[in-house]
Amino acid sequence: MFIEIHGIKKAFGQGDSRVEVLKGIDLSLRKGEFCVLLGPSGSGKSTLLNIIGGIDSADSGDICISGEHRSTMKEKQLTRYRRKHLGYIFQMYNLIPNLTVRENIEVGAYLSDKPLNVDELLKTLGLYPHRDKLPNQLSGGQQQRCSIGRAIVKNPDILLCDEPTGALDYNTSKEILKLIETVNQKYGNTVIMVTHNGEIRHMADRVVRLRDGMIRDNSLNTNKLPAEALEW
Repeated sequence: MFIEIHGIKKAFGQGDSRVEVLKGIDLSLRKGEFCVLLGPSGSGKSTLLNIIGGIDSADSGDICISGEHRSTMKEKQLTRYRRKHLGYIFQMYNLIPNLTVRENIEVGAYLSDKPLNVDELLKTLGLYPHRDKLPNQLSGGQQQRCSIGRAIVKNPDILLCDEPTGALDYNTSKEILKLIETVNQKYGNTVIMVTHNGEIRHMADRVVRLRDGMIRDNSLNTNKLPAEALEW
């Protein structure tokens, strides 16, 4: 397996206010797999994503990616781990306002030893005609496309998506999902997506349902649909 997650536990608070958010998560993913994490608010899915991404740390357990164990890493190794393996797409775009589309994407390229071709990526993203615009000259969907470009230009093994369509309307959400699908198929990134939208599960290879900090169901999708066919 490419990603192996063993016994991940995480709690917040102390004493009577202590809340166990993750209660022992075990999960394995293959390289190139598209995994959707589903669950109600407070189920622990975003916390799990942040731990996989090295944004947060677990209280116990381990994550192994391509033979590298998170639990033994010092801060410098953790920084290298993030650069080597991970790309992040959030609900908020977090673009640098005084840089153009191309320059925002190139920021990601500087973090990689094996970046993708920026012009080719701009064309895949549908942003090539807008490459010299600033973020405030773009629509919300175009800004999200740019943030996706910044995440994937460094050619990460894993693309972590935290509600990437949460701030977008229906049609734009469909466009972004189609783009993430294209990226997964074209570049072979393993995609882990947190979402409240249950319909997105139909485009995933694997669907993991969390509730109260535990995995309640982990199943492969035998009737996978293209993003274009999703409706909600």
